[in-house]
Amino acid sequence: MSTYVVDASVVAKWFLEEEHSAAALRVLDERHRLHAPDFYLVEIDSILCKWIRRGAMTEAEGRRIRTAVRRFPIQTHPAMSLLDPAFVMANHTGRSLYDCLYLALAALIDGQLVTADRRLYRGLARGPFSKHVVWVEDVAE
Repeated sequence: MSTYVVDASVVAKWFLEEEHSAAALRVLDERHRLHAPDFYLVEIDSILCKWIRRGAMTEAEGRRIRTAVRRFPIQTHPAMSLLDPAFVMANHTGRSLYDCLYLALAALIDGQLVTADRRLYRGLARGPFSKHVVWVEDVAE
C-alpha cells in the first residue's frame, strides 16, 4: 500500500478533464492511502471559483464538486501542525510555504507528495526532499 499526499493540482483534475486527469484519477486507487493538509479544501474552493468565473462550469456544478471532494477518502491533517517544518523547507527549497505544507506532511508520514504542478515537481525532484515527491504521471497503477 502506498502513502500519498495529494495536492490541490491533483484533486482538481479528478473533476475537470484536462492534461494529466487520467493519471490523477489513478491516484484514487484503493491501494493508496491519501492524505492532505486540511487547507487543501480552501485551495479546491479557490480553483472551483476560478472555473466558474471562466465558464468552465456552473455554480451548481461547483457546489456538487465541493460536496464530492469532502467524501473522498483523504485523511486531513491540521496545517498548523506542519507550519514549522514547512517554514524551514520553504526557505531551503525556494518553494512557497503553501506547497511546503504538503511536502512537510509527506515527510512526516514518510509518504510522497503527488503533484501535477510541474514547476513544483521540478523544483523538488533534484533536491534534498526528492524522495518525498512524485510526478502525477509516475504514480504506479
